[in-house]
Amino acid sequence: MFVTAYLSFVALAVLCVGLELAARRLVAPQAAQTTAANPAFRRFQRLFLKAYLLALWADWLQGPYLYKLYRHYSFLESQIAILYVCGLASCVLFAPVAGWLPQALGRRQTCLLFCLAYSVCCLTKLSQDYFVLILGRVLGGLSTSLLTTAFEAWYMHCHVDVHDFPREWIPVTFGRAADWNHGLAVGAGLVANLFAEWLELGPVAPFLLAVPSLAACAWLLQSEWSAEEKREDGEKSVLLLGPPSAPQVRLSAQVRFRRSCLEGLRCLLSDRRVLLLGGVQALFESVLYIFVFLWTPVLDPHGPPLGIVFSSLMAASMAGSALFRLATSARYRLQPGHLLCLAVLLAFFSFFMLTFSTAPGQPKPAESLLAFLLLELACGLYFPAVSFLQGRVIPMERRAGVLAWFRLPLHLLACLGLLALHGEVSGTGGGEAGSGTRHMFAGCAGMMLAALLAVVSLFTLGRNDADLRLEGTKGEGDI
Repeated sequence: MFVTAYLSFVALAVLCVGLELAARRLVAPQAAQTTAANPAFRRFQRLFLKAYLLALWADWLQGPYLYKLYRHYSFLESQIAILYVCGLASCVLFAPVAGWLPQALGRRQTCLLFCLAYSVCCLTKLSQDYFVLILGRVLGGLSTSLLTTAFEAWYMHCHVDVHDFPREWIPVTFGRAADWNHGLAVGAGLVANLFAEWLELGPVAPFLLAVPSLAACAWLLQSEWSAEEKREDGEKSVLLLGPPSAPQVRLSAQVRFRRSCLEGLRCLLSDRRVLLLGGVQALFESVLYIFVFLWTPVLDPHGPPLGIVFSSLMAASMAGSALFRLATSARYRLQPGHLLCLAVLLAFFSFFMLTFSTAPGQPKPAESLLAFLLLELACGLYFPAVSFLQGRVIPMERRAGVLAWFRLPLHLLACLGLLALHGEVSGTGGGEAGSGTRHMFAGCAGMMLAALLAVVSLFTLGRNDADLRLEGTKGEGDI
């Protein structure tokens, strides 16, 4: 498996470079060309990306060796499952708070809170006390929720309200962040492997390495982002007679948050397309959390370098993203809905393979690695496809509320799956999972079948719906 992991990484790296070059030749977004000629926007974009990418880098560094660290501390798989459940449960609990905090505490201050909470989360990994590690997982859930909301809230506010840039330029920045994000994920696996295995500093090393990145992110927030906010305050002071009182700000934030949630729920229940899309997202992304928990115990007994495996998985996801851009380019013009269906099919096939490659007493690690790589390829196709459809069927002003409701069943399904695995392991006397892992993969395959039915229902419902298609293509009724 040691050689297989390195060969897989090299092959996927070459594939990613080829696909990326092909995609850049065929895809030349007009918005990106327009923004490149605007120096004020480019300065603002760099200001945001420097801090945001540091936060993402710190997050990715913690991916390859989390399970390995808990095993290094001699915890059983059932105990590790509870630690993961605590992280997911905290995501559920803190998701509403993460949407409210930027409005009540302030956007930049909430980003600073993210840096502080995630740094403490990383430092808890130095302890072998189970309850300290649980606290770390709770802080990790809070930090993950803030990462997905606070930074975006600050950028959207400054982009629209401070600089008055066109809304059409927003995807340019987040598209660039997504491109960097893939490369950061691949690099994080390599760096984590270097410190944890090559330098023999142990699985805790990547977590400690994340702390300086978070400190640098906080410094940028306090210096450069603060200067941006002072510029905003200076511009508004001409128009405002005085700042609102603190209770008024808190009340206004609470009212806006409740209104956002209620409007999101109404949108979810009134539009069947939104409901079906939410079902697809809950089913698909919940099994990804289960995959994140299970890939290490499936492969680690066979001795692969986990950082290299992690980089290979992220490279497969990067290849899927490049394939999506190629397939939806003007040359090929495939529909995002078709690619979403392909992604769900690939995920089903991956979990179906895993039910056989993880049979007790007859493990096939090479086949399991291939299945994991196919699953990450499916993820690379899935996320841009579902993002496109969300942008078409969910109104912009209601998107935050709707996506908050989407995340609720997503995390609950993942928690239930891990608790079911914990119960099966505990039933075997607290030892290793035995057939529990195989049963879990079979359950994930069933969930992918349900997701596939939801995708088919969505596009049966709107097969001639222009909102679900790329511009310039015909519906079935027009052919």
